[in-house]
Amino acid sequence: MFGADKGHVPADDLRHNGKKLKIGIVQARFNAGVTDALALACKTELLALGVQEKHIDLVTVPGALEVAIALQAMAEKSHYDALVALGCIIRGETYHFELVANESGSAVTRIALDYQLPIANAILTTEDLAQAQARQEEKGRDAARVAVEMANLLESIG
Repeated sequence: MFGADKGHVPADDLRHNGKKLKIGIVQARFNAGVTDALALACKTELLALGVQEKHIDLVTVPGALEVAIALQAMAEKSHYDALVALGCIIRGETYHFELVANESGSAVTRIALDYQLPIANAILTTEDLAQAQARQEEKGRDAARVAVEMANLLESIG
């Protein structure tokens, strides 16, 4: 659904109306060129979806493995409607890529389930920098849309 649409989703679409939402973003600083672009695209899309700037909190952590602990701390505050995980893991020559990708991904999912809080996971896992750069803006926007849609869905179920 989102992959085919590279444009902005109108905020008047009820699923994507962020006017009443508070969103937390955790950005890994490792591969900062990519993660800065992810964060900018995410924040820009959140604003376009109606989330007020004062209701968007962004924190940074050293790398993808540290994203989970910051997400958990934000989830424990209980005043976020959704969270976003941003990072970039690029394959290297060792098993470290798989370890970081798998552990960070499972930790993000576990926190979402434990706290019943939507977390849009935009921790990119790519073969090289060019792949990451090709995805950074689209995946940043996608993460914003997912966070808003899932926050609204859980509110409607609740």
